[in-house]
Amino acid sequence: MTSFSVFPPIKWVGFDVDGVMTDGGIILDDNGGQQKRFHSRDGHALKMLIKSGIAVSIITGRKSDVVALRAKETGILDVHQGITNKGLVYQKILADLSLSPEETAFAGDDIVDLPIMTRCALPMAPKDASMEALKVAKFISDSPAGYGAVREMVKYILTGLGHWDKMVAGYSL
Repeated sequence: MTSFSVFPPIKWVGFDVDGVMTDGGIILDDNGGQQKRFHSRDGHALKMLIKSGIAVSIITGRKSDVVALRAKETGILDVHQGITNKGLVYQKILADLSLSPEETAFAGDDIVDLPIMTRCALPMAPKDASMEALKVAKFISDSPAGYGAVREMVKYILTGLGHWDKMVAGYSL
């Protein structure tokens, strides 16, 4: 894991789904429906990230109603599904939000995520990501994908920006 002399001024964080927000397993039923398992603490962390004023997006290669539902539950409004070239979506997000790569972070787990991971200031990966993703990640979670990895990533960002302790204190009585 890389430590920064000055933490990047992160204003946008993107997440892949399968292998980052979930354990990567995909359950298909006889009717073509999908099931995915999400961790509740990851979901709350995403809400905290949004509450802190950071823009959050999902960029995933698969299409699933379950992902749309999870995004809605966590407050993520910018959802890109069925994406074959994640780098192009990333470039459009940068342009739309007037951001530089130095203001962005992305969590990915495989080679399809490298076009963003190699350009953003803070590439992140769960500990069970592919070797290619782990090589470029500046933050690697202690938890595997779908089991709290996203929470660790969000905590790392919010701590680096000086927001985590204040946000947690807001939950105290």
